[in-house]
Amino acid sequence: MPAPERVSPLRKGGLVAALAASLLAMPPLASEAHALKLFGITLFGSDEDEEAAEVIDPVRYDATLNSEGAEGELKDRLDTATSLVNDEDLPVSGDLGLVVKAREDRERLVAVLYEEARYGGVVRISIAGTDLDRLPPNPVFDHSQPVPVTVTVEPGPVFTLGRVTLAGDAARLDPAAYDLEPGGSAGSVKIIQAGERIVRDLKAEGRPLAELTDRSVVADHASRTVDVTISARGGPVAPLGEVAVKGSRAVDANFIRRYSRLDDNQRYSPDQLRKAGERLRELGVFSSVSIREAEALAPDGTLPLTIEVSEGKFRYFGFGAEYSSIDGAGLSGYWGHRNLFGEAESLRIEGKVSGIGATTDYTTFDYSAGIFFTKPGIFMPRMTLDASLEGERETPDVYTANTISAKALLSYELSDQDIIKGGGDITWSKTEDAFGNNTYLTFSTPLSFERDARDNKLNPTEGYRATLAAQPSYEAYGGTVFSSFEGSISGYLGLGEEDRVVLAGRLAAGSIVGADRLKDIPTTRRFFAGGGGSVRGYAYREISPYTAENEATGGRSYATASFEARITVTEKVGIVPFFDIGSVSNEIVPNFSDIRMGAGLGLRYATPFGPLRLDVALPLDRYKGGSAYGIYAGIGQSF
Repeated sequence: MPAPERVSPLRKGGLVAALAASLLAMPPLASEAHALKLFGITLFGSDEDEEAAEVIDPVRYDATLNSEGAEGELKDRLDTATSLVNDEDLPVSGDLGLVVKAREDRERLVAVLYEEARYGGVVRISIAGTDLDRLPPNPVFDHSQPVPVTVTVEPGPVFTLGRVTLAGDAARLDPAAYDLEPGGSAGSVKIIQAGERIVRDLKAEGRPLAELTDRSVVADHASRTVDVTISARGGPVAPLGEVAVKGSRAVDANFIRRYSRLDDNQRYSPDQLRKAGERLRELGVFSSVSIREAEALAPDGTLPLTIEVSEGKFRYFGFGAEYSSIDGAGLSGYWGHRNLFGEAESLRIEGKVSGIGATTDYTTFDYSAGIFFTKPGIFMPRMTLDASLEGERETPDVYTANTISAKALLSYELSDQDIIKGGGDITWSKTEDAFGNNTYLTFSTPLSFERDARDNKLNPTEGYRATLAAQPSYEAYGGTVFSSFEGSISGYLGLGEEDRVVLAGRLAAGSIVGADRLKDIPTTRRFFAGGGGSVRGYAYREISPYTAENEATGGRSYATASFEARITVTEKVGIVPFFDIGSVSNEIVPNFSDIRMGAGLGLRYATPFGPLRLDVALPLDRYKGGSAYGIYAGIGQSF
C-alpha cells in the first residue's frame, strides 16, 4: 500500500513541550509559578501549592465520617462526596464558613443516596457536638483546637419503582422505553434522565416548545417503592423561521447563515441544530458557537433562531518536532490564515525536514514544503474545495524521490456520514530505485467515497469507517495508462462498563491495473507497507517485493490487517496490545507469498484533544538487516 503520509503525530506533542519550555523561560511568569501541570500531571511543585491561597479568618476542624451500613460503590461515593473529610487539612473562612460547608456536604450526600435509590436514608451532621439545624445563625466555636465535626450517614433500604404515570402529551409514550417499569431501579438520576428524554422525543417530532409540566416522586416507606408521575406538553409542530446571526465581524454573516444549513421552513429538529453548531465549529474560525431558539413562535407559526458566534484568532503559526526510532528526528514549521477572504477560507503554508539523526549525511534527509487552500461552501453549502501545491524529497531505504504535485479536489457531503470526493492531480517526480533513475509526469483523477459511522473520530468505541478510492492515471513520458483501486474498513466494539475494553480491527487492500511493466508505474504510486500506519515494527516502506539483488521494487497489490485491544486501566491511562499483518505482491491480486507480521504494546494517556499514543512494536519475521523494532507516537488512536 502507499505508505501513510510520513508525518508523525508527535508534531503536536512537540508543540506542547516547546510551549511549556517557552513559558518557563519567561522570568515574569516563572517567578509566579508554584506548580506546573501538563495533561493533569504535576511536573514540579505540589498540588497543595495551588490551593494555598490566603484564607481570611482561618478555622481548622477535624471531621469524621460514619457510614455504617454502606458498602462497595455506595461507600466509595459517600467518601468522595464528603468534602468536610477530604478537605479537612484546608481551613475554612470563619465559623459561618464551616457551617456553609457542612450544609453543602449534606446536600451532596443526600443526592448520592437518592441517586442510589435510598429514599429512606438519613444524613446528620454535628459541629462541636451540636446538630447542624440547631446551631444559631452566627455560631461561635472554640478555636483552641480543631473544631470537631461528625458526619453520620444511615443509607436505609433500596427502593424500587412502583406506579409509573406518563401524563399530558407524554401519555401516549411507553414508560418501558424510558426504563421506567414497576419493580425497576428507582435511582433519581434515571428518573431525571427519563424526563429529559421524553422532552427530546417530543421535540424530535418537530415540536420546539415541548417542556415538562410536572415531575413528582412519592416514596412509600412501607412498601419501599417510589411512584413517579411525569407530565409533558408537546406544543405545536413548527418549521424553522428567520435565522439571525450575532457576533460576526470578519466572517460574513450571510455565509454563516448559509453554511449552517438551517433553511427557512425546514422542519424543526434538535439534531439539525446540534449538527449545525458542530459544522460551524469545525470551520476553525470561531472560539464559540451557540444556536438559541426563540421562547415563542413568530406570528407566522415559525421558530426564529439566533446563531451567536465569537470569532477566534485567524492568523496562526507554530513549529513542531517528531521522533521515530527508525526514521530519526524531524522539525516542521507552519503559518496559516483561517479566514482569508471572509468566508472561512483557509490558507496554510508549511515546511518540514526529517530523518535527522538517522544518518549524518544531510543529503539523505527528507524535505517537504507545501501551500494548502480550503474553501468551504463553494458553489453550495455541502461542497468544499481543497487545493494544494507541494514539493517533497523522500529518501526511505528503498528509493529516493523528488516530487512536485498540484492537486484540486471537490468534496460533497451526501449525508452526515457519507462524503464523495473527486478532482485532478498533476505530479512530476524524479526517482532512483531498483529500476534505476526515472522521471515521470502523471495526470490523474482521484475519486473516493467515505462513510464514517464512528462515535468519536479520535477515540472511537463503536461504529465503523469504510473508504473506497480509485485513481485513473496517465503517465505522459512513457504513455502509460494505469489505475489504482483501494479500500479499507475499520470497526470498533466496546465491552464492559463504560467501554473499558474496546476491540478494534482494520482491513485494507489495493490493486494497480494497467501498465505492462512495473517500472512504468511511478515509484511513489507503487504499493509498499511498513511503518506506523500499516505494519508496525518494520521500517517505513520496508515491506515490498524484492529483486534478486535484494532491492525493493514496490508492488501492484497489497493487503494489510491490524487488531487492537484498547484496555482502560485508569481514568487517564490505557494499554493496547496489538498485532499487524501485511503482504505486498507483484500481481494485481495479492498472492500472500510473503507475509510480514508485527506485534507490540501501546500506552495511551487521555487528554481533552484525544489520547496521546506511544506504541512499541517488534517485527515477527524480520528482514535480513532490517529494523529490529519500532517506536511510534502521536495523538489519537492508530486507526
